[in-house]
Amino acid sequence: MDQILAQRMSGVPRSFIREILKVSLDPTIISFAGGLPNAAYFPVGELEAAAAKVFARQGATALQYGRTEGDEELRQWIARRYRDKKGLEVDVDHILITNGSQQGLDLLGKVLLDSGDGVLIEEPGYLGAIQSLSLFQPRFLPVALNDDGLHIPSLCKTLAGASAKLLYAVPSFQNPSGVSYSDDNRRRVAELAREHRFVVVEDDPYGELRFAGHEAKSFAHYLPESTVLLGSFSKVVAPGFRLGWLVAPSWLHDRLIVAKQAADLHTSSFTQRVMATFLADNDLDSHIARIIEAYGRQCRAMEDALQRHFPKEITFTKPEGGMFLWGRLPEGMDAMELFNKAVGEKVVFVPGNPFYTASGATSTMRFSFSCVDGPIIDEGVQRLARALGKFNAAFS
Repeated sequence: MDQILAQRMSGVPRSFIREILKVSLDPTIISFAGGLPNAAYFPVGELEAAAAKVFARQGATALQYGRTEGDEELRQWIARRYRDKKGLEVDVDHILITNGSQQGLDLLGKVLLDSGDGVLIEEPGYLGAIQSLSLFQPRFLPVALNDDGLHIPSLCKTLAGASAKLLYAVPSFQNPSGVSYSDDNRRRVAELAREHRFVVVEDDPYGELRFAGHEAKSFAHYLPESTVLLGSFSKVVAPGFRLGWLVAPSWLHDRLIVAKQAADLHTSSFTQRVMATFLADNDLDSHIARIIEAYGRQCRAMEDALQRHFPKEITFTKPEGGMFLWGRLPEGMDAMELFNKAVGEKVVFVPGNPFYTASGATSTMRFSFSCVDGPIIDEGVQRLARALGKFNAAFS
């Protein structure tokens, strides 16, 4: 029956991380794989109270269809947040509530991309973006990351040989690398975007989870006419609500509304009302501060354990926030082979291969520290060290 399937599905990879999560259901497995927020910090009681309040105030009306653009109170809150936290004046009428920021990517692909169009993407890049955008059969143009963002000479070289419709970037605590773009890097990328006329899609799911360093300015400060902002409540409140948003300039916003209407009419009006009520009744900054304290502690624990138990030839990034560390084995060693050894030791991580648009073995790997605490982290790293010993023996 394969001949019945649309051709576009042939180039879309399965989510390797989702497959790993099946392995992680084994309670004896220590998982550094899934990029999941820690459920211990979901505000269950506060959300329950918010839901009860919505029903008490609105009754059946809370379950009715809603506007495609999204709940007005929720969009007003998002606009104020951009003003207060990032110094950005965002027009409420340019905010579109989506089913997670992942839907924002899908809508942008529908509106902007034809088959064969160039898409600039970080290398390594976010697997969810690679999977989502692959549906539109683009020509991926990977650009290497360095410690302060995109490698500008590589970006210039790529743009000299190919045109691009958009750049997808996670400039704060990038997934998978944990790297954050500097202000200078963001300014230079914005200059190139203006010169070469492509849209910058700034995805920022982790930006509020900073436990060290200082925040850089949004691309929207430098390129307001061609920057699309994606945001999400998944990492700072709860992912099960599937609530995200998209901020687009006026020339693009109306087309995205049409794409959203065609996709699902609107995001759940009930969950939007619950979230708006939760935000009105609670101090989100205090809630986020608890998450930051935990993630910072867990990140330091993982860094310390890796330093104690791993050889110096294996290097790791030092993120200032977010949920991930990025490791690199010595050249020529395949992280997928190490993964297979690690499963035997009851510990898992994500090999780097899925984060690249070109196929082939890589020596890179992603570790998540968000859902494991100190003693478990140390035990997991020791298991990885044992797997590495077996891997080295086989490799040599």
